[in-house]
Amino acid sequence: MRDFIYYAPTQVVFGIQSEEKTGKLVKQYNGTKVLVHYGGQSAERSGLLEKICRMLEEEGIAYVKQGGVVPNPRLSKVHEGIELCRKEKVDFILAVGGGSVIDSAKAIAYGVPYEGEVWDFYMGKAKAKACLPVATVLTIPAAGSEMSNSSVITNEDGDLKKGYSNDLSRCKFAVMNPERTFTLPKYQTACGVTDIMMHTMERYFSHDDDMTVTDAVAEAVLRTVKDSVFVVLKESENYKHRAQIMWAGSLAHNDLTGCGTTGDWATHQLEHELSALFDVAHGAGLAAVWGSWARYVYKENVTRFAQFAVNVMGVTNDFKSAEDTALAGIEAMERFYHAIGMPVGIRELIGRQVTEEEIKLMADKCSLGGSATTGNLKVLYREDMENIYRMANK
Repeated sequence: MRDFIYYAPTQVVFGIQSEEKTGKLVKQYNGTKVLVHYGGQSAERSGLLEKICRMLEEEGIAYVKQGGVVPNPRLSKVHEGIELCRKEKVDFILAVGGGSVIDSAKAIAYGVPYEGEVWDFYMGKAKAKACLPVATVLTIPAAGSEMSNSSVITNEDGDLKKGYSNDLSRCKFAVMNPERTFTLPKYQTACGVTDIMMHTMERYFSHDDDMTVTDAVAEAVLRTVKDSVFVVLKESENYKHRAQIMWAGSLAHNDLTGCGTTGDWATHQLEHELSALFDVAHGAGLAAVWGSWARYVYKENVTRFAQFAVNVMGVTNDFKSAEDTALAGIEAMERFYHAIGMPVGIRELIGRQVTEEEIKLMADKCSLGGSATTGNLKVLYREDMENIYRMANK
């Protein structure tokens, strides 16, 4: 097992009507002027936004609101939020929504005290040295941003989607009421589950093979989410299984399932170019490329893929051939994706095959013009990225 530092400072307030504590929590973390940051109309229609604002008022906390965050959150909205926060002298940002809202809130929090262009952080040109405190009332379990140090933003100028990680932006608290996920559409639920599982799988597929405890935690998270999603797709208000998924989303991306491992993250990087170019749902994009990535790299650690097949996907171990077991596990994962309504190829994802020019464009962006690689299980160069996109172009 590799040496590691585990850092998860976020206070989690989980359970029925947990959002009732939001005002007191903001006060506990010294917020006096809050930006309430949210997405579309669902937060307003559900009454949650009004409820949050009322609780802030009851604690004597001033606030301003900024909505309109979309999936694959935009840099232009971040710029708008930075300007608003500076104008209103905001000292605390409260994200009400899912991963896109939280990621946008983190970017705004970086940008307010920074004199330069906030996109510098995402392009690796600068490192944040200050950040407004951020917290969230989570309504969509998927990205795990409520307990991670990461944020992903899309720059409309060039369709660039980039991530930045810094512990400064970790949420001070995360309020999680599974009841708030009852109304999620089936497709959004499936996308979220795919993202949750992939956060663990990106850590799981590694050359490190001596982390028994971490493996056991990761496999339990994957099995639980895989089982629970079928229940909630039939019973949208099943609290027990909505709760399993919501908590798994946090555990999958607060590094618990990767302690002692070297993560891969190639599937995420490959998908970022898909969602940047075609504005597709992140979870669906992950499902569309994962099988092709897996077939391209599985020989780098056949044993690990076979272990995944048996322990997570329930494949019968072919003791005569670890390779056959590994491939059967990849096929089982793709059947699972189809069973929950996810695509397993790019044509299924966007309704057509991508062109060779689009493949080269995505690989060029993913590799930063051929100057960067991605992945650790197998290090991928631009040519490898093109090959995987071609395999997934079905």
